[in-house]
Amino acid sequence: MHREFVVRAAGTGKHVWCEKPMAPSVADCEAMIKACASNKVTLAIGYRCQHDPNTQAYMKFAKEKTFGKIRMIACGAGYVDGRTTHWKQNKALGGGVMGDMGVYPLQGARLAAGEEPVAVTAEFHTTRPEIYKEVEETALYRLEFPSGALATCHASFGINMNYLQVNCEKGWFKMEPFSSYSGNKGSSPQGPIDFPLNNQQARQMDEDALAIINKTPLIAPGEEGLRDIRVVEAVFKSVAKGGQRVLV
Repeated sequence: MHREFVVRAAGTGKHVWCEKPMAPSVADCEAMIKACASNKVTLAIGYRCQHDPNTQAYMKFAKEKTFGKIRMIACGAGYVDGRTTHWKQNKALGGGVMGDMGVYPLQGARLAAGEEPVAVTAEFHTTRPEIYKEVEETALYRLEFPSGALATCHASFGINMNYLQVNCEKGWFKMEPFSSYSGNKGSSPQGPIDFPLNNQQARQMDEDALAIINKTPLIAPGEEGLRDIRVVEAVFKSVAKGGQRVLV
């Protein structure tokens, strides 16, 4: 439903805030971006964690190469979902772990690497086929980055996990949890990463509103959502090809 309502809202001249993941396909994302640009309105994607100072702290490590080049990233996000008739188990409604939790470790890896992946290998698993009949319950995917950094990512509706571990040339940094609604924290050789924040989404809405008022760049515009969906499409292509390497 994201593409339909974003295009409709943009057509009325309204600025748009769209939940993540942005849309089921790259084509949908591009249409949403075009509709907002054509109507001279902004499009913000609901990546609340990018507004969290704890996330911004580890993004700074990547940008400044505080501990040298990034070498290996491991990132996982998941929870045990026992529902049986929710949209997340329904393919026609956009179900499957990649259409929900899948973008969390993808975001974690991209932001920790400070660059965009160029290739993906992936596989899906389901341990409860009586519930996940049509869609994947767990996804495992490996990302390759231009610098040579690698990331192993895990997303699941059947495993509790929320972590980010980054190993660099001259050090490391880690977060656990890295993508919760509150309490994200971690550490590095420089000490704790622990910046209190009462409400990520309140800060996101404030910062997005200020960006609109002041005509400054959004932290997570439509183009950021598109970057993730390009990789998500590559994940599905790799699985369809039996786990072969697919370029992003």
